[in-house]
Amino acid sequence: MKAIWNNKVIAESTDTIVIENNHYFPHESINKEFFKPSELHSVCPWKGTASYYTIEVDGKENKDAAWFYPEVSELAKGIKNHVAFWRGVTIED
Repeated sequence: MKAIWNNKVIAESTDTIVIENNHYFPHESINKEFFKPSELHSVCPWKGTASYYTIEVDGKENKDAAWFYPEVSELAKGIKNHVAFWRGVTIED
């Protein structure tokens, strides 16, 4: 699977995990040059507290477009060290 934004592959893996229609990519599969830490956090009742990345490609910024759970609940342990996307990031086979 590939995560694409602004015509660049920002993550690629053959080992994504799908939860709630979101592909979670292993953290080591993201192209770190495109990711900047964000101050945003949100809480999922069953996964835990999410942290976010802003994606920047060729001078364009997609604020808070990727999220991950630094500490996951027991129910979500399968997505520990994984990153998911939204806000216009497309996922392709």
